[in-house]
Amino acid sequence: MNLYELTPFASHLWQSSLFTLACALLNWTLRRHRASLRHSIWLVASAKFLVPFSLFVQLGHLWQWRSSTSTIAPPVFEVAEQLSQPFTMSFDPGFGFRPHTSHYTSMLAVVWLCGFLVLLARWLRHGWQMHQIERNARPLPIETPIPVLAGDSSYEPGVFGIFRPVLLIPEGIAARLSAAQLNAIIAHELCHVRRRDNLAAAFHMLVSALFWFHPLVWWIGSRLVAERENACDEEVLDQGQSPLVYAESILNVCKFYLESPIPCASGVTGADLKKRIETIMTRRHFSQLSLARKLFVVGAATAALCTPVLIGIATAPQVQAQDAVSPTFDVVSIKPSDPNGRGTMFRVVPGGGLNIVGAPVRELIMFGYGVRQYQISGGPGWVGTERFDVTAKGSADPNAPSDPRQLNEEQRQALQLLLRKRIQALLAERFQLQMTEETKELPVYHLVEAKGGAKLKVSDSASSAENRSIRMQRGMLTVASISLTETTTALSNIVGRPVIDKTGKAGLFDLKLEWTPEGGPGIPGGPGGPGGAEPPPPADAAGPTIFTALQEQWGLKLESAKGPVVTYRIDSVQKPSAN
Repeated sequence: MNLYELTPFASHLWQSSLFTLACALLNWTLRRHRASLRHSIWLVASAKFLVPFSLFVQLGHLWQWRSSTSTIAPPVFEVAEQLSQPFTMSFDPGFGFRPHTSHYTSMLAVVWLCGFLVLLARWLRHGWQMHQIERNARPLPIETPIPVLAGDSSYEPGVFGIFRPVLLIPEGIAARLSAAQLNAIIAHELCHVRRRDNLAAAFHMLVSALFWFHPLVWWIGSRLVAERENACDEEVLDQGQSPLVYAESILNVCKFYLESPIPCASGVTGADLKKRIETIMTRRHFSQLSLARKLFVVGAATAALCTPVLIGIATAPQVQAQDAVSPTFDVVSIKPSDPNGRGTMFRVVPGGGLNIVGAPVRELIMFGYGVRQYQISGGPGWVGTERFDVTAKGSADPNAPSDPRQLNEEQRQALQLLLRKRIQALLAERFQLQMTEETKELPVYHLVEAKGGAKLKVSDSASSAENRSIRMQRGMLTVASISLTETTTALSNIVGRPVIDKTGKAGLFDLKLEWTPEGGPGIPGGPGGPGGAEPPPPADAAGPTIFTALQEQWGLKLESAKGPVVTYRIDSVQKPSAN
């Protein structure tokens, strides 16, 4: 099990990056067509950063595409769903350790917030400057759909404002541009107004502020500016403006004035000026979209939107079939245990039920929430001393074998999750259990290779699949065909704190560890703990400790460290009435 799988946010980032590259490829195929079309495609690429594919997958889950009795999705949809849905960070629930430490997350959050605030402050400062210029500007008697104002500014002519735009031109510009050139500049700016380029630019400013750390976001921004200027150039020339006059007007603006300081104030300059002038002067012919290309563009857009929805439709019955199995037991009987009974036993019975003998409430919590004893705090003393027998019956997946020993790995994990949900519901209903989840910085152990190297026996690959097991007894741990990562769960029970595998040793191993326990109650899986193992022979008082045994017998050692651990505090709990 990989403890460092992608988080949903990281998955969304690589999906958006892949989508951006696909848009870039599409725009390359349309390079001889209108810039307005390419601008729209880049705007869609920008919007993708705000819309995860998983939303469309969830939309598809609202429909049924196959019979609700089917629980296996076609392989092509299983692969596609993994690419469309956000990845989840996996960790052993019985371990309680979150591999992405909270201080790293906090540091990243602070860095992101600093970048966000710096960009926001910069844009607000420039926006305030433009607003002050607008307030002090004087209106000009020029007939246009929007007000034209002349201000004392060194910035180029530009459209300022989104919902009530005004055209700001520098005072005295008429002395530097001819009447024909000024008309060409005004025509260019009115194109920005008709296209609502300021609104599109403001939208991408939001995306840039949220994803300032992503280089593709800034690349999209540069392409949006380039294509919006190219689109206005094409429209101005289509209106009959002289290419020579129009090119000279742009060059004079670049010569005498500065570019607008904020992206959402559309001006005249921008993009590759040399390439723009060349395009204007040559009046390059733009190809019209053929029927085949129109179908291609429409098909690409449809595929981008509909594929995640279809994946959600195809996989909806699997989710519905799982949800159809009740997360609560059908019949539950709870009574105090025989005070002369031996230890605790958890046994899964056919049909999704459980027979539990001699379990304190604390161990029911451990089983139901997949946590260890050191992760539970609070509550009255009887939650760890008074024992109960629980007989619970419930329905399970009708397509799974009735004998738990015949379940495959996927069915076993699904049944384990179902039983945990049912135990949680039982604790809440019959024991009135209320808990608060907390993440605390607690001592942990790192399992590392000791001096002299590891002494690990690799399992026989031919027999690993059918003989995997972990057996815990007092003073003895035996594993067969088990990875070190899985073994750390058992070690966590023994040493009473989380153990994280830092050895880097992959594969499955056959191992046996013997040590002298310090005494005390039985551990889970051994005498007095869940699993009901038989009592082992008396331990040798002169034997090694668990720490010494690890170094001598496995060539590994435990190093103390600190790390965040998920804990549960019992706020309230009551004894159930016997039935």
